[in-house]
Amino acid sequence: MIDQYLERMRELRSHPTIHYNCTQTLLVAFAKECGISEEKAFQLGMHFGGGMKMGSACGAFAGGLMVIGMMGGGDSQYRAFVKAMKENHDGLVNCSDLLKKNAQMGGERRAHCDGMINEAAINIIRVMDLDVEAV
Repeated sequence: MIDQYLERMRELRSHPTIHYNCTQTLLVAFAKECGISEEKAFQLGMHFGGGMKMGSACGAFAGGLMVIGMMGGGDSQYRAFVKAMKENHDGLVNCSDLLKKNAQMGGERRAHCDGMINEAAINIIRVMDLDVEAV
């Protein structure tokens, strides 16, 4: 199951004319499961990239939580998702902090953001128990 999401997200992120931010990428990839159209998912996530366009909450975190909420996840799924994401990033959740740390480690921004999106998708699938064997 995870492969279909990762492939769809790669397609979106490499679109030749449309830029999909981190939140939009997750929302569009999971739109069907969330019961919304891809167009509505794209619109919903429009202002959440780049930490809500101001370096605040990472778009992969925000998008992941939106997907979990639309799929009916409650507090336990919320806590599990946030815990898993924070554990891999020294507790950092803000886009600006994550990007700064990535730059200090010599990382490239695009690869970092793609990694955050993929990690969020894997954690969505895990906490929502969609296909545990595949991740």
